[in-house]
Parts: sequence; structure tokens; C-alpha cells
Amino acid sequence: MKFPGKSRSSTAAFLPVCCLFLKILQPGHSRLYNNRYAGDKVIRLTPKSEEEAYALKKIYHQLKVDLWQPSSISYVSEGTITDIHIHQNASRALLTFLQEANIQYKILIGDLQEALENGNSLGTQRRRRSLSKYNYEVYHSLEEIQCWMHHLNNTRSDLIQMFSIGRSYEGRALFILKLGRKSQAYKRAVWMDCGIHAREWIGPAFCQWFVREALLTYRSDPAMRKMLNHLYFYIMPVFNVDGYHFSWTHDRFWRKTRSRNGFHCRGVDANRNWKVKWCGEGASLHPCDDTYCGPFPESEPEVKAVSKFLRKHRNHIKAYLSFHAYAQMLLYPYSYKYATIPNFGCVESAAHEAVKALQSVHGVQYKYGPASSMLYVSSGSSLDWAYKTGIPYAFAFELRDTGHFGFLLPEMLIRPTCMETMLAVKNITMHLLKKCPKERRRVNSAT
Repeated sequence: MKFPGKSRSSTAAFLPVCCLFLKILQPGHSRLYNNRYAGDKVIRLTPKSEEEAYALKKIYHQLKVDLWQPSSISYVSEGTITDIHIHQNASRALLTFLQEANIQYKILIGDLQEALENGNSLGTQRRRRSLSKYNYEVYHSLEEIQCWMHHLNNTRSDLIQMFSIGRSYEGRALFILKLGRKSQAYKRAVWMDCGIHAREWIGPAFCQWFVREALLTYRSDPAMRKMLNHLYFYIMPVFNVDGYHFSWTHDRFWRKTRSRNGFHCRGVDANRNWKVKWCGEGASLHPCDDTYCGPFPESEPEVKAVSKFLRKHRNHIKAYLSFHAYAQMLLYPYSYKYATIPNFGCVESAAHEAVKALQSVHGVQYKYGPASSMLYVSSGSSLDWAYKTGIPYAFAFELRDTGHFGFLLPEMLIRPTCMETMLAVKNITMHLLKKCPKERRRVNSAT
């Protein structure tokens, strides 16, 4: 296992340089993205028949729309809610087509550039504070997040240990925070990753929030103290580091990794690249598609690094939690097929209690169930891979909202979203500590 630097003192020496680097290079980042989204719209449609669905698929291909929900044109069918981002120069053609075909639609976002600028403090007016006053209610760039991780590694060594599990395609470190009270005794563990899809910024925001709450409430909250005393949490705040960085500097709605595969289109869907029914239903062989599965399983260094780590530690990692957006759902296996998992009773019970706890905070309702039936069939996902590898509790959260803001969830909603999700995660963790009587120790024999 590779640790950054030779010691915590070297990390401390790195901190001032790190923060100075941020101040010099990121006075406000490319706030306007060169005004590339001016006049763009986000439109919601729900085909009322297969004929309408076919017509929509055809026009989507012609106009090269950016599909927000579902993730692939292949999922568009009768009754499926479809959210699309359409560029300004193509929106008139689409709206004309919809009106002539008498297909009902709703404009969710009338001007994407305006919504982007109004929802988040990304411009030069944004006040950057010292790490000791780190603001958890704004979105942070990759550089800021990694500087924050270094800071915690240096200042909270009682509960935090930071290390790297490898490097991304573009050479960025893949940092993990190990959270929990150090112990010589065997401890079970929970894995958490956020930001596997670059544009889903609320995911990394939650991973940071979770760490904050754990550190703040360890001594005052008996449940948190029990969690950190009896478990380790391996937390990866940004899985897709290259894509996330690109979503800050060039394209706010980039989804994939940034690898090159000999085609003019870059990137692979990091949630279709896992070695479980790879490139089956719900994944694409076309490198330009958002659900491109890659040239082979674990082709992406980010996926390979995480899968290697999880395989190595699968005997003590008992829960896998991955955070996405958007849909307000709590999903569990299977994703690649319609079937019931062997330990369904335990997982279903944990999901039910987690969603109930989440709703108790702000009244926000989440649906829960198998990913294949709740969302859509998708192969090569981290959720199924983790479960098939032997991690008995595997969940994927689709955080707020259900489409009003989509991937542009305003910063004012970070706090309520994270507060409710925090309670859901604590419920799942406490369920794990209680040990469901029906739980099967190993599930990797499931088919």
C-alpha cells in the first residue's frame, strides 16, 4: 500500500504549497465555461407509445442530444421519463418536431448557462477560506478536495489515515481516506466511493460531509462512536478524478473517464467497466456513447485500482456504498439481470430502514429496490461486481433530485441532501453491526 510522502511531517510541509497553488491557479476557475451553454435547454419528455419512443430515439440521434435520464438512448421506451440537454442551435428543430408530432414536453431549464451561474458560487466572487474553515456547503474542485484530504491526514491522525491506491489515466493520485479508531484487533470495514460519474457533483460533496460529521460527532454521538470504534471506513471522495477535473475546467456535464482508446471520442463509463457481465445489456461498444464499456473489463486504471483494493480486502469489507445522482433512489443488486439476491431479506430490510430514516429528516422520499427493476438493466456495474466479489451489503445511492435541477443541484441544497443521506448511511452501518440473522457470510457463489 502506497502512502503519500514519507511521513506526516512531509505532508505538513506540503500543505502551504498546496494551498498557495490553489490560490494562484484557481481564483475562480473557468466559471462561464466560455459561455458554451448559453441558450441550451433541458427538456423532459415521457413517450406515451412505442411509436413515440422510436421517433424520439431517431431525433435524439440526429440532433446528438446529451441524455441526462436515462443514461442511454436504448433505455427510451413507452412511459420512461426522459431528460435531455439540447444545445441552443438544435433546440428549435427539436421543439418544432415535438409540436408537429404532438408529443408533450416540459422545459425544466430554459437557459442552462444562466442556471449554472445562478446555482453555484463558482465565479470570482467566491470566497475561499482556510482549510480550518473549510466550507462543506459549496462544491469543491479536485485540487481543493485533495488539499483538504492532506490537511485531515496531518491534523486528525487519531481517526484519519490517507493513502493512494494508484494513479488515473492522466496520472492523478487515487487517494483514499481510512476513517476509524485505530485498533490491533480485526475490524470489519465499509467502502464508500463518490464521483464515479464526473458531472454528479453532489456525490463528492457527500463524501466530504460524511467525513466532517464523523470527526465532529465521534465523541458526542454514541452511534458514531460505535461505528468508528468497530469499523473502518475506506472513503474515496472522487473516484473519476480526471473526469471530475475536466467537468470543472472544460465541460460541466462530462460523465466518463478521460482515457484515449484510439478513437476521436475519449473516455469510458467507469460504471460499465467492471468484470461482471461486462458489456452486456445497458452498456455500449461505441466509444462515443456515454455508456461505453471500454475495450476490455477493468481497462480504466481507476476501476482496476479500486477492484484490486477491494479484492485484497474483501474478507473484512462488509458493505459497499457508491453515491450517484440523480433520481432519489437506494439501489441494490442485481443491476445486470432481474433476479433476487441470496441475502435479499437482510439487504431489503437495511434499505427499508435507511430510506425511512432519510425521509424523517426533510420529508424527501426515496424509492428502493433492485437496480434492474427500479432504474434499468445495466451490466458491468460496480454494484454488481462488489456483491459478486463477496461483499454482502452493496448499495448505490441516487441522490437528489428527481429532475428539477438534475446535475445542477444548487449549493443551497448540499446541506439538506447530505444531512438526510448521512442518516441513511448510519442506518445501514448500524444494521451491519447488528448482523442480520439471515445473512449469508459469502455471496460470491450467487449466479
